[in-house]
Formats: sequence, structure tokens, C-alpha cells
Amino acid sequence: MRKYERSHPWLRFQLDLQRATPQFWLLLGEAQSKSQHVVGTPLVPAVQRSFQLIYLAKGVRATTAIEGNTLTEAQVEAHLRHKLRLPPSQRYLQQEIENVVGACNEVVEAVLRGERTSLALADILDFNRRVLDRLPPQEDVSPGRVREHEVVVSRYPGAPPQDCEYLLQRLCTWLNEQFTAPAGHEIAFGILKAVVAHLYIAWIHPFGDGNGRTARLIEFQLLISAGVPTTAAHLLSNHYNQTREEYYRQLDLAHRSHGDALPFLEYAVRGFIDGLREQIHRLREQQIDVCWRDYVHSRFQGRRKDADKRKRDLALAISTMEGGVPIERLSQLTPDVAALYARKSHKTLLRDLKELAEMELIEASDRAVRARKETMRAFMSRVAPPSSAAAVEEG
Repeated sequence: MRKYERSHPWLRFQLDLQRATPQFWLLLGEAQSKSQHVVGTPLVPAVQRSFQLIYLAKGVRATTAIEGNTLTEAQVEAHLRHKLRLPPSQRYLQQEIENVVGACNEVVEAVLRGERTSLALADILDFNRRVLDRLPPQEDVSPGRVREHEVVVSRYPGAPPQDCEYLLQRLCTWLNEQFTAPAGHEIAFGILKAVVAHLYIAWIHPFGDGNGRTARLIEFQLLISAGVPTTAAHLLSNHYNQTREEYYRQLDLAHRSHGDALPFLEYAVRGFIDGLREQIHRLREQQIDVCWRDYVHSRFQGRRKDADKRKRDLALAISTMEGGVPIERLSQLTPDVAALYARKSHKTLLRDLKELAEMELIEASDRAVRARKETMRAFMSRVAPPSSAAAVEEG
């Protein structure tokens, strides 16, 4: 008998889903459906790159912030654009970010090459080596090597050091062999597999440091391998960071339950779906913006006068402002608009606005104007009030 079988008997490498509620299965189905929605959404390349950078910054910042990294999301974005400059005393924070970015990029490239389709012990060791690479050294911590000493994490002892490598190998075998998805359900099974792997790494706690970051990188790899889009694969880390107190509470409950993974699974999947909903909303707004710009150009097709170009450019500039623009700011809205109206009177501006309103491209009041982008929302019609519905039935 191995020592862990006495100290950690709940490490049985089993997942009992018979007690899962119908709500949990609905959540898992929604997570798969929304992930597929994101995968199938077309974006112009420039917007796609911007979208990927935003969610990479969110995910990387989140997985390091949980461990105490104090860089902001804006600073992480600046690092990704090669524009972050920190004083020497803070450069280890930037190195920690770079370690996770490099590991995420390597995972995506490997999956695209048809590699890393399963999880191996070497992957887990490599992730730990990567997250700790070139960071200030710590006593009893060897990056990429299983610890050789006992540890206690939030009152709970990690698995015995002599059993850690064996447990990691068993974890890999279990995940690779017992989580084979039926055709069409790869993403749902991938989410289960990723979150369970995260939980088992927390229970085993195999390394002297970097266990949380390693667990979240394993999660990322398993999600990518299952077909989750790269932007969505960062959402779990972001959820854990946004709900950090609840994250630690759920890990604590999982420890105290001695093997009940369901509460942590439901907590993770709910957060994943919330992130997907926000992401889909952003994607929809991007698509509406592209459609709107095309629509504005189409309304001026064949109209080549300078006045037409001026009105078109004004309509497009108004479209970039959320919530409307005060009329007094319109002529200085952008440098291009300012140049167009530099030698025009206020009456000319008001005449242009009147024509744009007649074309139903803007809505104007005495004080402000806004773009009528809602015309792009073809299938978002208002629900008829009860009185209207009753009238239809009586007729």
C-alpha cells in the first residue's frame, strides 16, 4: 500500500456524475454550444487579432494575479505589444507574465501541429518549469521537478512527496483513457476533463511552488485540445481571479469533501458560461459595427460630391461614439471631421445632420445625436404587448 492511500484515500481517479443535477447538464450543454458559437463567428483579421490579445491579457493577468502578481490588465496588454517598461525591482513581475504567455503560445502552436492531444507527465513537469523560469529562486523549490518535502496548503497536507510522481502519472492515464468523448460532445467532455485535472493538481500539490499556475495551464491545454477557441480557453482563469475568494472557498470545500468534485465543477462551468456570454456580446457588437459601416457606405453609393463624402464621414464618426455625442462637440469629433468642417458654418453642420436623420442613419435631438445601429439588429424585435396579442386572437 502506498502512503497516499492512507493519507489521501479520496484520490481514487473517479468522477461520479450520477449525482449531478439536471441544471449542471444544461450548463455543460450551454458551455459547448456557446463555445461553438465563438468558433464559428467570422471576424476581419485586425479585429480578430485585437480580440485574441484582449483575452490573452485577461487570462494571463488572471492566472498570475491569483498568485500575487500586481501588474494590471493594461500593463499586461502593453507587455504583449512590447511596450511595457518596468523598473528593475519589478521586472520579475513581467517575467512571470512572459512565462505564462510563452507556455500558452506553445500549447496553441503544438495543438495546431496535431501534438499535445493528450496529457503526459512530461507536459505537467514542463509547465511547472516554464511558470517558474528565471523567477527569484526559493528554498526547496526546483522548477519542473516534483517536491521532495511535505507541504500543507490551507490546513490540508499535500500528497506524500514519494507518491507525487506516481499520482501525476495516474492522473494522466485516467484523463487520457476515461474521458473519451462521443462524437459531437468533445468540448463538453474537454471542460469536465480540464476542471477535474485542475482539482487533482490542487489535491496532490506536487510542486514546491507554481502549482496553481501549472494547474491552470493544464486546464488551458485540455480546453484547446478539445476544440475550445483560444479566447474562450482563458475564461476559467479569469473567472477564478474575478471570484478569488469564492475560488479558494470552493477549493477548500473540495478538500474537506474528500473527493466530491461536483460543487467545484458547477462553480467553474457557471463562470465559464458567464465569460462566454460576455464574449459573444462583444463579438456581436463587432459584427454589428462592421455591418453598420457597410450599410452607411451603401447609402452613399454613387454619390460623389464633396458634401456627400462629408456627410458620410460624419455619420461614420458618430457611429464610433457609444451613447451619443453632444452637438457642440460634433465638428471636432475626430481630426478628419474637424478638417471637413473647419471652413463650414454651424448651419452647414445642422443641415448635414438633418439629412442624415432623414436617411435614418442618425437620431438627433436639440442637444445630441447618435447612430441608429439598432437597424442592424434584424431579429431583435420587441415582444408585442398583451393587448396587441389579445387583439390578434380576437380577430
